[in-house]
Amino acid sequence: MKFVLLTILVAFCPRIHAAKVTAIFGGGCFWCMEAPFEKLKGVESVVSGYTGGTNENPNYMEVSSGSSGHVEVVQITYDDSLVSYEELLEVYWQNIDPTDSGGQFSDRGSQYRSVIFYESEKQKEIAQNSKNNLEACKKYDKPIVTSIEKAHKFFPAEDSHQDYYKKNPIRYNVYKELSGRAGHIRDAASKPLKCEKKKTKDKVMYKKPDLKELKEKLSPLEFEVTQNDATERPFANKYWDHKEEGIYVDVVTGEPLFSSLDKYDSGSGWPAFTKPIDQKVVSTKQDNKLLMTRTEVRSSSGDSHLGHVFDDGPGPEGKRYCINSAAMRFIAKADLEKEGYGQYLVLFK
Repeated sequence: MKFVLLTILVAFCPRIHAAKVTAIFGGGCFWCMEAPFEKLKGVESVVSGYTGGTNENPNYMEVSSGSSGHVEVVQITYDDSLVSYEELLEVYWQNIDPTDSGGQFSDRGSQYRSVIFYESEKQKEIAQNSKNNLEACKKYDKPIVTSIEKAHKFFPAEDSHQDYYKKNPIRYNVYKELSGRAGHIRDAASKPLKCEKKKTKDKVMYKKPDLKELKEKLSPLEFEVTQNDATERPFANKYWDHKEEGIYVDVVTGEPLFSSLDKYDSGSGWPAFTKPIDQKVVSTKQDNKLLMTRTEVRSSSGDSHLGHVFDDGPGPEGKRYCINSAAMRFIAKADLEKEGYGQYLVLFK
């Protein structure tokens, strides 16, 4: 009887699956972009296809001629508990020439350009950080021109282009060699990065986007507060009464600013902290607006307007950092590792 009941439960109860996520990369001819990713543990499938254009259901002839506006790409479906987006990006950079603005190797035209199509704000942030690190490490003598763009509708390519390297191994290997891609990969592998991520993380990971990106990334209120020194309404903002454990980061750059451990209720209606996570992450300057003299607080890497600091706070330093919620993004303690801030878990032990 128990066996029958168990069988019924297995047959009719929904199974719990790990999260499946997709990533879309353009790196020239998609024949050469499938193999590197299919070898990774956690990658479920790699599909060659087209995206970024206006035509519905484009075909290979249209895309390869450059007339459709699409880009040849691969769509990767992966289990993010086994392989991360950061790891996919590392493989991506190793298999393209990120300094080539006219295509990739022997394939020329915008349909073969290198581009990362992000499918979420988190992917966009990770991709930008990864690109910033690559630029800072000076592995290439020329600028990194790979673009980061919002994902469009993906169209799978014809069956003959799927797993081309398996179906036509001889032709594939000859093409990869003669196109110059294989030689570039060997040459790039022989040139290690000229800097260490640990030494550049604080300066590079938290780079401020340009104005156009900021307007797309931020809400109108977030933009006005961080870029035009506006102040949000007291008692009507996201974090004034927020009590969850975690850290608060610059909404512009992602740079860690404050910890919930140093947050307290000041009665002002805005989030208040006794100190920043590190004094290096903020800067101060005199503010003479509103016919009074105050001390403005700004983020170091993004130069975002955060709020003001006053000398009426608790604690040994006697400081009250009165900060706009709109200038920050909260990351819960449980999400620190996943969001790339695992080093701050030690604060909560």
